[in-house]
Amino acid sequence: MTGESLQHVHFLGIAGSGLSALAHVHLARGGTVSGSDAQDAPRLDALRAAGARIRVGAVTDPAALDAELHGVDVVVASSAFPDDHPELLAARHRGLPVRRRSQWLPELTAGYDLVAVAGSHGKSTTSAMLTLVLRAAGVDPTAVIGAEVAQLGGNALVGAGRVFVLEADEYGGAFAGLDPALTVITNVEWEHPDLFPDEASVRRAFTAFAARVRPGGTLVVCGDDPGVQAVLAALPAAPAPGSGSKSGSDAGPGDTAGGGRARVIDYGLQPGRSWQAVNLRTTPDGGQRATVRHDGDDVGTLTLALPGAHTVRNALAVLAVATELGVEVESALATLAAFTGADRRFTLVGTAAATDRRGPLEVIDDYAHHPTEIRATLAAARQRAGAREVWVAVQPHTFSRLAALLDDFADAFADADRVYVTDIYAAREHDTLGLHAGDLVKKISIPQAAYYVPWDELTDRLATDLSTSRLNTPDGVLLLTLGAGTITETGPHLLTALQAVVL
Repeated sequence: MTGESLQHVHFLGIAGSGLSALAHVHLARGGTVSGSDAQDAPRLDALRAAGARIRVGAVTDPAALDAELHGVDVVVASSAFPDDHPELLAARHRGLPVRRRSQWLPELTAGYDLVAVAGSHGKSTTSAMLTLVLRAAGVDPTAVIGAEVAQLGGNALVGAGRVFVLEADEYGGAFAGLDPALTVITNVEWEHPDLFPDEASVRRAFTAFAARVRPGGTLVVCGDDPGVQAVLAALPAAPAPGSGSKSGSDAGPGDTAGGGRARVIDYGLQPGRSWQAVNLRTTPDGGQRATVRHDGDDVGTLTLALPGAHTVRNALAVLAVATELGVEVESALATLAAFTGADRRFTLVGTAAATDRRGPLEVIDDYAHHPTEIRATLAAARQRAGAREVWVAVQPHTFSRLAALLDDFADAFADADRVYVTDIYAAREHDTLGLHAGDLVKKISIPQAAYYVPWDELTDRLATDLSTSRLNTPDGVLLLTLGAGTITETGPHLLTALQAVVL
């Protein structure tokens, strides 16, 4: 056990998906954890049960903040905290070292064979799948994931093995200082316009990250993605995708023909990928099945409980990484078949039976808050819905994202029959752009209609429309609640409200 593992670490923003996982890892290693957050959250109960001391709510009194930091060795702060935040000022006044998450991650992962899972979309699902596959195969990994995973009992796992699976985020440069032995890049697209002014800046960040793979390491990428292809093209003397194995080299996983550059392995649905899924079909339970090919040879059947081509690509990434780490394909496929998903990634909230005034209702909640994610989630919903209509309740996330990608958002709902847009979730921002959710509604064009509904009226409006829709939707409705904010509360409230409707 190292001295660092016995430190008292104080986390500012400890309820967040990123820092809460780091806190769990530090506790499991024998360290002491305290922290604070503006609001309480269910994940804080698990941290308290594990021994963390947590304060919820604002405290600005310097003496109280100073007392709270007594005995602390290092402060780790969320990127959402500005440099002049009172709690950061108190830590610096006390002379404590302050680390942002991006600075703490290299310390946390030092000494491991780091597997960094990056990409604009799909990081959480891919990280969760991979962690479960490795655990089932006896690799005994440590993992930090940006979403709760029921099959792992949370968003972190601490194992005794050498492998550390990390969901590596580009936001705030969180992945910039990592030293991966193996890196996954699921896709590269313009995201976080509050930090990245254009797509080129995002690609530069991912190119710099891809170049950080240790000499002799491996880069696993989605070859179907144009952004990934641009990143590969920008890497100095990057080897051709698929090099290694049967694709032209007898080198092992840690070797390269170039003697130091990362070996590149690609995956996808398009022909020519080292790992490819073909013959995709929907299963009776709403999942999907595909034949998996590795370097042109059929190696097994992939079965997933979740719909969507994007989920298949994520699973292919996991197969590529797992085999690099010595896991048998058959073992990995068996674990993937039992994967039930990460929280808020096409999560079934509940159902309501048909009545004489409405058809059956199924409510699915998803974190999708970018046009590409919305398209992928809607395509999966359409695949699952069959003859049912697909309705969407969406909460745009941040003013900067909606402003930068407004036209892309307007085109993202083609697979929906009806869209309800509620108020923008500001998150870390303030409305300095004069933008309104109704601006998105005006641009959406779908077969039926799009509506703006104020946040405090959304549940009642959905309940009313669903309860008077029997003639138009006799087969029922699949309702998606989409967004990274409080929209996740809508599904449970709606199902409760429908039970109280007088029919």
